[in-house]
Order: sequence, then C-alpha cells, then structure tokens
Amino acid sequence: MKRFIDKLLDWIYKKKCYFCGSSKESVKMCSKCYDELEHLPFKVNRIIEGKKVYCAGVYNKNLQKLIRGLKYHNQPDLAFYLAKFMAEYFNCDGEFEVVPVPIYPKREKKRKYNHMNLTGEEFCRLTSNTFNKDLIKRIKDTKPQYKLKRNERIQNLSGAFKVDKSKYGGKTVLLTDDICTTGSTFEEMIKELSKNGITDIVCLAASTPFGE
Repeated sequence: MKRFIDKLLDWIYKKKCYFCGSSKESVKMCSKCYDELEHLPFKVNRIIEGKKVYCAGVYNKNLQKLIRGLKYHNQPDLAFYLAKFMAEYFNCDGEFEVVPVPIYPKREKKRKYNHMNLTGEEFCRLTSNTFNKDLIKRIKDTKPQYKLKRNERIQNLSGAFKVDKSKYGGKTVLLTDDICTTGSTFEEMIKELSKNGITDIVCLAASTPFGE
C-alpha cells in the first residue's frame, strides 16, 4: 500500500531530476544524467593491509554531486543510484556480507540516516548479497576526514570502531564507503576485524579523488 501511495504522490507531484531539473521521468536522477556517470576500469585500485580495494569511479561531476546530495543535502532517494553504480561496477552476486562504514550515533541522528547503510541495502537488493550493518560500529565521534592530513586521519580513526563477532555470518566481508582517499578508514576497519579473527575482506568505494 505504501508503495502505491508513493507512486501516486510521485505522479501527482512529479519528481525533478536532482542533476538537471527535468521532470520527464519523475525520478531523482534521470537516465541521461545517470548515463553520464563513468566507471573506472574494473581492477584493484590499491592494497590496504593486504586487502584488495576497488573504486568504482572518480569523485567529480555527477558522481560528486550524487554523493554530496545523498550525504549532506537530505536526498536519501539518491542511495539507489549510488548502489546501482557500485553494483554495475563490481558485478557480484550473493557471495558477500556487505558492511557499510558506520557513522557515530549522534551524527546519524542529526543526519537522520547513514547514507552508506541506505546504499548498502539497495546494493544488496540489486546483487542478492547479505546486508550486515551490525558487525562493526563506530564508537568514537571522529572529525571529518577530508580536513585532515594522512597522519592526522590515522590518529583521528584510532579506536573508532568496535566489532561484534557474534554478528558475523561467515561470508567474505565487503566493506563499502563513498570515497576512498588515503584509505585510512578502510585500514582501521580491516585492523579491527582482523583482531577479531575476521580476515576474509574486500573493500569497495563508490569513488576516489584520483583516476586510474
């Protein structure tokens, strides 16, 4: 019933594309703007703590606006398009426990959602993988990473995460994040998982500031 009502409201109050303003398709991201997103070649972008890290695209143009809209500008509907972009790049099916980077509870309450949880849920619907937001929690209210240098990022994230091994389902863990810059967030999560005996890990970021 909720979906029917949502569709009816969408029909009455046509959605405009967040990117170009078109209301022809009544969606938050029209097919034209989505098609302008560019994937990087599918290959390992870097190795962190011995684990493979993949980055789906470069953080610029529509991909940058997509991530910022979802993360900072109260556009939760954009999670589907970010998940689709990541799923088309990674092309996996049912082999992973998808573990999004958690945010501190106070920050999540203020934002009203964790954008990577929303993206992870959509990613799992598209790929039939297992969504697991309970395996690792953020227990330290860290500063925004983009303001910090490499060494400051590492110090900022030290002790930021806690693993609940009882929530682990035994599959390969796929850590997901929106941007991988220095890789310090993935690094700290990998270390914490490894301390708890979970070492079968792959990382996937939606974007990187750098090209190939």
